[in-house]
This record gives sequence, C-alpha cells and structure tokens, in this order.
Amino acid sequence: MNKKLIWKRLLVGFAWVFCLGGLIALMSFIEAKKAAVLCTAVKVNIPGSQYFIDKQEVDQILQTSSHTLIGRKLENINIQDLENKLRANPFIEFAKVYTEMNGVLRVEVSQRQPILRIMNHYDMDFYVDQHGLKIPLSSNFTARVLVANGFIEELFTNHVDSLHTKVAKDLFLTADFIRKDSLWDAQIAQLYVNKDREIELIPRVGNQRILIGNADSLSVKFTNLLAFYKKVLPQAGWNKYSMINVKYSGQVVGIKNENMKADSIKASKATNLKPDSAKMTNDTSQIN
Repeated sequence: MNKKLIWKRLLVGFAWVFCLGGLIALMSFIEAKKAAVLCTAVKVNIPGSQYFIDKQEVDQILQTSSHTLIGRKLENINIQDLENKLRANPFIEFAKVYTEMNGVLRVEVSQRQPILRIMNHYDMDFYVDQHGLKIPLSSNFTARVLVANGFIEELFTNHVDSLHTKVAKDLFLTADFIRKDSLWDAQIAQLYVNKDREIELIPRVGNQRILIGNADSLSVKFTNLLAFYKKVLPQAGWNKYSMINVKYSGQVVGIKNENMKADSIKASKATNLKPDSAKMTNDTSQIN
C-alpha cells in the first residue's frame, strides 16, 4: 500500500480521536459547571387561549412557592419526576422540563383541547378532548364547545379515559366533524340523543331538529342537509318543519309541523355540491 495513503489515514484517525477527546472533555466541563449552578428561577409557558390550568397551578404542582426548587443545585433536580407530576394533571396533555446554564428551569405545558361537553343520563358532566378522551370539568375555565345530552349512558370516573359506548363515540365524531366546518360550527348549537339512541342536532337558526342517526357517512348527510337548506327551506319557510331526517343516505325527509306529513328530496340530486360547506355557493339549480 502507498505510504502516503497510510500516513493520510493515520492522520485522519488521530484527528478524529483528538476531536472526540476534546468533545468529551468539553461535555465533562459543561456538566461540572452545571453541577455547581443553582436554580435561580422557574419560567412556565402555557400556550393557547384556553386556560384549564394556569401558571399558579403549575407552580403548586412543582412546589415553586415553597422554594423546593429555587436555590437547589440543578444536578439535584429530578426533571423526569417533575414531568411525571405535571402529566398526572388531567388537563395537561404534554409537559417538558429542562434547565439552562443560567440557572433557569424552563417548563413547557400543552393543555388538552376539549371539543365536546357531555351531560349523560346519570347527571355526570365531562368534556371530551380532540383525541376522544374524557376529561373532567375545570373550576378555572369553561370551554365554549358543543354540548350533548339526552339518553347517553357513557360513564365518567373523574379521570382521563377513552370513550366506551358507541353513542359516545358517534357524538365525538359528529362534534369533531362540525367543529372543522365553519358553516356547521356556526349553525349547530347542541347535540341530543333521543330514546332510540339516535343523534339529533339542534340548530341556532330554525325550530326544527335534524336527525342524523349515527356518525356513519357524515359528509354525505351534511351535504344532503345543506341541499335541503338551500332548495326547500327558502321556499317553504324555516318554521314549516319540526324535523329534518338525513339519517338515510338516499333522501332527506322534512316532517311538517301542521300535519306531520313528510316532504323529501332525493339525495342523489345533491351529489354535485362540494363537501366543504364553508365553500358552498348559493346556486341551488342542481336540485330539481
């Protein structure tokens, strides 16, 4: 083998060993310096506009006010233990704690985002977050979300838990669909589960109820409902119907107030409407 190539490889190898040794020495120096640094302050960051948990409550969990952290050496602070204490709170979805060389203990907290409030058949009251998990009410903050009540048998044991009954899962899917659509988010005020365990929508405009049944084919059901809103109600009047039934994929049935006779339009005539209700036009000529 060429001697120049051998020497070149040896030099490269020595350089790597030197750099690695220097890196280890630097890290050891940083750790040694960090070991002597005392905690000077605890800085808490809670992003978002909903405040189920505030800085004062985080301070209480971390026992900041009792000065068990401030003044202690950073190396003696159990970061993992602090994160576990924070994550045990039902309103905290994610927590990260880390230290800085200037002695500041940084705390990043992410709150759970409720999208539905359920009042079940047994007078239990709880939220459901964006992941479909049950969480308790808060004494600090009331979330402005859809409320569901009626014949709901989903139980709540006052701790974070998944949904177990089909009705509760369908309510969650329906609320999640509604909140993601600007039109329906503005129009639907409440969800109700009737004695047949079917979901009804209570609108803000109009006195009628909207029967969707379950959470199957929600996009189709709401597209058909919009077609009924655009074609039938402007002509018949918003108070003509006591119930609009969209639980069947083939048609929308409007039950009249005065004689309870049903009017209907075929859902197939509404298939050309865009699925995003927020972008719907006012042209109803597609439904004849």
